[in-house]
Amino acid sequence: MSKPLINHLCIATLLASLAGSVFAIEYCATTRNDVILYDAPSEKSDKRFILSAFIPHEILAEQGTWLRVRDRDGTLAWLPKADCGPKRYVQVNRLAEIRKEANSKSPLLFKAERNVVIELLQDTRSGWLKIKHRDGAIGYIRIEDVWGA
Repeated sequence: MSKPLINHLCIATLLASLAGSVFAIEYCATTRNDVILYDAPSEKSDKRFILSAFIPHEILAEQGTWLRVRDRDGTLAWLPKADCGPKRYVQVNRLAEIRKEANSKSPLLFKAERNVVIELLQDTRSGWLKIKHRDGAIGYIRIEDVWGA
């Protein structure tokens, strides 16, 4: 192999190995009711929305005590870091079935409607998420039925 080809292969391998960590998606959820999202990283900027507790957001950037976030609909806003916690929640995209085990043949526990927010306990890495409903029921939902995972 020629030296330039080896160099290109080394660079390609390095970039591929970094891609997983560079492009990892981070999420957070609002920690309380009446959280305000802003147009810019300042409480003096325009207020965009007022949210309930546990609404998941994708973290795009950090600036001081502020987070640039995106919601399920793609809306961008700024959120004070103090109002966004590490406990994970997902938001249901459409009527979804929650199963007892992580497979479609498992008994149905209940159905969750669009916009229901559910605590994320574990990503099983099998296409299923282990979740906990606010009433205490624990089950599994398909990853494509939620946003925020």
